[in-house]
Amino acid sequence: MEIFRSISEIREKLRHPVVTIGNFDGVHLGHREIFKRVRQIAREIGGVSVVITFVPHPLKVVAAHKEVRLITTSREKEALIEGSGIDYLLEIPFDKEFASVPAAVFVEKVLVGAIGVQRLVIGYDYAFGRGREGDVALLRRLGELHGYTVEELEPISDGSTVYSSTAVRRMVSAGNVSCAASLLGRHFSISGKVVHGHERGRSLGFPTANIETEKDLIPSVGVYAVKVCMGDRLFDGACNIGPNPTFGNQHLSIEVFLLDFEGDLYGRELTLFFIERLRGEKRFSGLDELKEAIAADVARCREILSGARPVLSESGGDWDCANHGSGRPD
Repeated sequence: MEIFRSISEIREKLRHPVVTIGNFDGVHLGHREIFKRVRQIAREIGGVSVVITFVPHPLKVVAAHKEVRLITTSREKEALIEGSGIDYLLEIPFDKEFASVPAAVFVEKVLVGAIGVQRLVIGYDYAFGRGREGDVALLRRLGELHGYTVEELEPISDGSTVYSSTAVRRMVSAGNVSCAASLLGRHFSISGKVVHGHERGRSLGFPTANIETEKDLIPSVGVYAVKVCMGDRLFDGACNIGPNPTFGNQHLSIEVFLLDFEGDLYGRELTLFFIERLRGEKRFSGLDELKEAIAADVARCREILSGARPVLSESGGDWDCANHGSGRPD
């Protein structure tokens, strides 16, 4: 996949481009259905598939007063879009000036002028541009003028829940990581570097790795069964997210205990795939009770993770820890 990080990087119009536009935070199953349709049309007309998105997420600019916790980092989103088989990704820098651009101008200058769009595929009820004026009706009118066609996809769901980034954020924030996986088509993950912590876990017999991450969205406090990717190796793990109330800590930390691992993890990059939430955060009366609880959590994680493998896409392909998130679908 070729990535354009600004409109100016597109030197000439693309070959029969089939385009979709959106924020695509999380690259969930609904987004993947859009990408699948874009790829299908591109094959039919001998063209290329193009995804247009914005950096940073527009809500970070136009709704800066609200806290928006994104499901994926920019790097993760790029890898997931590439894994969906897309040919070109255009990441448009988004600021207040760009937010004021009328939708008709965007269509004329970007979709038609820079890319040469022939087919446009959009998700249900999607709109963009100043005041969200770029809805399907306007896009179709402009398509008649500029010579492209528009296809709007129906809402995509599992029969009970419409796939949406908002629904995924709500589930992960509540700790409901197993349900979030059913919308994402893969297990929610956090990547980060191992940094020094209080090292209390070591004294308790369960040395934990403290994760420093750029991720916006963090599951709610509690204990989780996780799969941990380190380099090209995959481990079972027990992850605790929270302020460690037994020790009176207020700072939120992400700590993971790798089952059956011995060695130095400081400075290593880990990716945690959240399989299931065991329980919420608790305050224990003392170290003995805490040790018993951790031992029980670890035993439960072993049971949950026995034979489990993190899912990266709806295709359910074989796991490759060295290349997670980059496998192309059929």
